[in-house]
Amino acid sequence: MKLLLIEDDQKISSYLVQGFQQSGDVIDVANNGNDGLILALEGDYDLLIVDVMLPSKDGLAIIAELRAKGCNVPVIILSAKHSVEDKVRGLETGSDDYMVKPFSFTELQARAQALLRRTQQATSSDNHFSELKMADLVLDPFRKVVTRNSKTIHLQPREFQLLEYLLRNPARVLSKTMILEHVWDYSFDPQTNVVDVLVCRLRSKIDKDFSVKLLHTLRGVGYVLRIDG
Repeated sequence: MKLLLIEDDQKISSYLVQGFQQSGDVIDVANNGNDGLILALEGDYDLLIVDVMLPSKDGLAIIAELRAKGCNVPVIILSAKHSVEDKVRGLETGSDDYMVKPFSFTELQARAQALLRRTQQATSSDNHFSELKMADLVLDPFRKVVTRNSKTIHLQPREFQLLEYLLRNPARVLSKTMILEHVWDYSFDPQTNVVDVLVCRLRSKIDKDFSVKLLHTLRGVGYVLRIDG
């Protein structure tokens, strides 16, 4: 899941970034309304989490402008305002859910996942959240579950992100640079072997105990998930 958080409170931002990243999600942050609106319009996000009281442009104005421009990405409002009138105003502006501060990260995460499930069901042509399969390997993006030959495989968050990336690009060779940008959100080479180590860990979990190998290395080029032969 790729999210955009528009929030000017640094403590709340750090708390949410840590929580979602530990769950294997990618999250961008804007700390004012203008920057948040630009990112929301230009980025490809699955979900927006928007504070109401922001510098330069408030959250309700951001949501109203997004909806006016035809942007239908799901939005959860975070707000210290807790009256019924405030909640109604937020939902009428075009948000999909409304949470009052202080809040539980676990509840926010659960609401985000439920909202995305509803979005998927309402848009049958969008298979972004459907199960991904290759041979007997199956990944469920929502439940964060991976199985092979019906056997559950336990993956760490970055291992899960890498496998999902590979499954969304079957038979396509992915370079180390592409993996760094997608899994770590790096736009530079950190001059380490983190990609090789991650691939090695993932291969040991999805291929080691199975006769058909799916994850292949093309030396000097990158990595590919495919069925050979």
